[in-house]
Amino acid sequence: MAYWLVKSEPDAFSWDDQVKRGKKGEPWSGVRNHTAKLNLMKMKTGDRAFFYHSNVGKEIVGVVEIAREAYSDPTAEEGSPWVCVDTVAVEPFKTPVTLDQMKADPKLSEMALIKFSRLSVQPVTAAEWKHVCKLGGVKA
Repeated sequence: MAYWLVKSEPDAFSWDDQVKRGKKGEPWSGVRNHTAKLNLMKMKTGDRAFFYHSNVGKEIVGVVEIAREAYSDPTAEEGSPWVCVDTVAVEPFKTPVTLDQMKADPKLSEMALIKFSRLSVQPVTAAEWKHVCKLGGVKA
């Protein structure tokens, strides 16, 4: 299993919105950065991702699972190279983990979220995953 972090502005699509989609899940669409697209294309069914509220909150608020691997993004122009994956809510964090908290944590100093803060879909190492889950009060 691989681990990821996906960002969404909560006023556009929040953790609560993700939860409301239930087992049907939601396409993680609208990604328009080539590096982020390549990360979407690497995702496999069953991989896990942190759900990060960007702009407002700037915090990890839950865990989603990849329910469908990369396919053509329905929000993109026909024939474009953009893809999306489907995500399903797994578990909310008991305590959201803020960006400031992660920046101050030496164990997370190499995390993509810290080094490439604008990237909307990014990998997370197994060690980072375990540590952030502990901080958030969920089982890794």
